[in-house]
Amino acid sequence: MSRHAVIVGAGVTGLSTAYHLARKSYGKVTVIEKGRVGDGASSRAAGIITGLLWSETGVRARQISLTRFRELSEELDGYRFQDVGCLNLFDAESWPERERLLPLYDRLGVEYRIMDRAEMAATWPDLAPTGEPVGLFDPLGGYSEPDHYLPALAAGCRALGVEIREGCMISDFITDSGRMAGVVAGDERIEADAVVSTVHVWTLKVLESIGLQLPLKSFVHQRYVTAPLPAPVRIPAVNANPYGGYIRPAYGQRLLAGIENPSAPEFRVPDRSFEMAAISPPPGLGDAARDNLLPLVPKAARSGWTDSAGYADNEGSAGSAGYADWEIEKAGLLSFSRDGEPVLGPVDRFPGLHVGVAFHSGGFAYNPASGVLLAECVADGKPGIDIGDFSPNRFDPDETDAYNRTLITHAEYSLSGHSRRH
Repeated sequence: MSRHAVIVGAGVTGLSTAYHLARKSYGKVTVIEKGRVGDGASSRAAGIITGLLWSETGVRARQISLTRFRELSEELDGYRFQDVGCLNLFDAESWPERERLLPLYDRLGVEYRIMDRAEMAATWPDLAPTGEPVGLFDPLGGYSEPDHYLPALAAGCRALGVEIREGCMISDFITDSGRMAGVVAGDERIEADAVVSTVHVWTLKVLESIGLQLPLKSFVHQRYVTAPLPAPVRIPAVNANPYGGYIRPAYGQRLLAGIENPSAPEFRVPDRSFEMAAISPPPGLGDAARDNLLPLVPKAARSGWTDSAGYADNEGSAGSAGYADWEIEKAGLLSFSRDGEPVLGPVDRFPGLHVGVAFHSGGFAYNPASGVLLAECVADGKPGIDIGDFSPNRFDPDETDAYNRTLITHAEYSLSGHSRRH
């Protein structure tokens, strides 16, 4: 008898899980999405990946992602991983914490290079860091364009026989003697051998019908894309920690940047029907992103631009002060677990239920590995690497309840020592 897996959520984690299950010839695979493919955080992601994380499990998972991103460039039509490397910047205060992880990277065979400002400037003449930052360069890192990756991955799923139901919201789960046995979508009961929930910030609302809680916090995050620049910019993806954000090249001679907002209050999704498009970037953060991040790239300066290049000085705007205007502004939500690690794997309380959520600000970077690992859990009964540190069963229910009742800001979460980027 053919097996059936239902995946809830058609963002990058859900699609990747479906894709890798189909590649394993699992059986019937159905993805249920209340909106359109990528309507949630996936289309608002920066797409940056580095393998230089803070835990062994995270590093091993990112090694899978880095390998798969390159393979997916060959497997998926219309997608190409941008292997420009990823430069992680630190200041004197933050570097010692990361420096202590170098023995972990050495033990796991992770490539990296430590660089000073002069070496960075010599390697990337289009990049101009100030002060005395320390650069930790990941030569295997890079980025993906969400607008290219999402449709390519969805098409790859469909080509393998995956059914993607858009505009379809689940209303309940089906259980049988304590085991997860499917979902209810509209008036339809869809029975399944396995259910995988990958619904990001909707997780608490979706799982509340079965009384399952996870300790999760969400915060608004904003990213910006410039108008096309007069000349190409050759820089790596940059996690510019001392500058409060990140910056990378973007398609069409653009730059993409994201800025932190420590004062952001915790955001609670009101219900299952919530749409990510309802969020807008808070006023003033676009100016902060321009002031903090664009000076790292001298070619983003307006000096020497002409009207024929398509740039207009907007009198009184921050853009007229010397740097490119933002052509695109998007806001999305980041989701963090209580201990800062992803929540990934089978749920002991409901055999047959798996979750893949809370990837801090690195859900896009994790998604090939998340899909591989969840597919292995569903199809083979165990993942290819030990993901016990990611297990949804690691949290105490009473502590989870107390944690979810608190309201905190992003800065307060960061002070707990669990804030992560990419």
